[in-house]
Amino acid sequence: MSHVKENDTVKVHYTGKLSDGQVFDSSSDREPLEFTLGQGMLIPGFEKAVLEMKVNDKKTVVIDKDEAYGDVQKELFHEVKKDQLPQDIKPEVGMGLASKNPDGTEHQFRVSAVNDDHIIVDGNHPLAGQELTFDLELVSIQ
Repeated sequence: MSHVKENDTVKVHYTGKLSDGQVFDSSSDREPLEFTLGQGMLIPGFEKAVLEMKVNDKKTVVIDKDEAYGDVQKELFHEVKKDQLPQDIKPEVGMGLASKNPDGTEHQFRVSAVNDDHIIVDGNHPLAGQELTFDLELVSIQ
């Protein structure tokens, strides 16, 4: 039986959990995740975990933050004056916001603090700084 190697396209069912056991994502109620190894579409630790698996193999892996979304970067926190926000937005901690650059690219932020005259937004990935646990099941290798 063949096993997963670099550049294979695979289908994987997964459940991702935080260190406290809280599930943050799962494919259990939908189609398995399909991806090609080596294209950088997924976090490095996830791809490494799938390498060498065989169809129907199941395993649980713990992925360190360095192989996931990295450390929380302080330089990705920014102060934004409330008068710079659209008038119809009432910012709340945890709210997602998007900002467009002049070149049309978009950045996603989360509101991390709300003060009287400004807010603090966080541009880090929501899972940055966290160790992640994944339950994996290899469905197919193509």
